[in-house]
Parts: sequence; C-alpha cells; structure tokens
Amino acid sequence: MFLGTFELKLDAKGRLILPAKYREQLQGGLVITRGQEHCLYVFPLSEFERMHEQMRQAPLTSKDARAYQRVFLSGAVDDIPDKQGRILIPAILRKFADLKRELVVIGAGARLEIWDTQAWEAFLQGEEEAFAEREDEVIPGLF
Repeated sequence: MFLGTFELKLDAKGRLILPAKYREQLQGGLVITRGQEHCLYVFPLSEFERMHEQMRQAPLTSKDARAYQRVFLSGAVDDIPDKQGRILIPAILRKFADLKRELVVIGAGARLEIWDTQAWEAFLQGEEEAFAEREDEVIPGLF
C-alpha cells in the first residue's frame, strides 16, 4: 500500500528518484499513465495488469469505455526503476500533468500520484475544507 506525501524534483532528463519506502514495491516494474485531475498515476505492474483485465470486461460497444481506455492506455509507459530508484517520465506525460521541476508524489493506496507542486497545493486547498465538512457517505460502508 502506498501512503504519504513526498516533495521531490525532476532532473534535467525528466527523471524522478522514487521515495525509498516505495522502491521495493516497484522494483518488479511499474506503469506510469495519465491520471485524473491532470496528475500522473504510477501502478506496480501487477496492479496495472489487474486493472487492465477489468477494463477488458467493458463492452466494446460502450463509447465511454472505449474513450476512457484510449486516453488511459495510450499514455501508459512501463518502466523498471534503475539502481538509484530513478524512473523516466516521458515528455508527453510531463506535458499532460504540466510537470515542472518541483513535484509532489503522494501515496494513494494501490497507486502513486505525481503532481506538479503548485497544482497539488491548489487541489488540496480546494478539497481539504470539503473533506472536513463532508456529511454524505462517499465510500459505501466506510465514510
């Protein structure tokens, strides 16, 4: 499980050094793809394969399912962290998430999310109060 928030930097080649606490979970391979709210999702390869199998269950006749899969999968790249725990974030994904040098990597359960620092701060500022004040059940049976 991925938890926590880490402030990191992209190097000049578009590489990111993964937080040490996540490296073991990702050493077998990972997939980086477009996420929602213009962040990037990073999945362990096994989790991405599980999700892909679920996506394959969607009917081919569903226009929404086809569109979602196209956007999600066309931006996906697989990688294996190097010995220093670095991964390369391709230019197309850096552009999608408007990544600059300063980044935030958050643990989001089964995945990591990579955010531009300013975008993360803006998102969090807009959502923290709503989180604190939420009265309706958001996750059935839990909250």
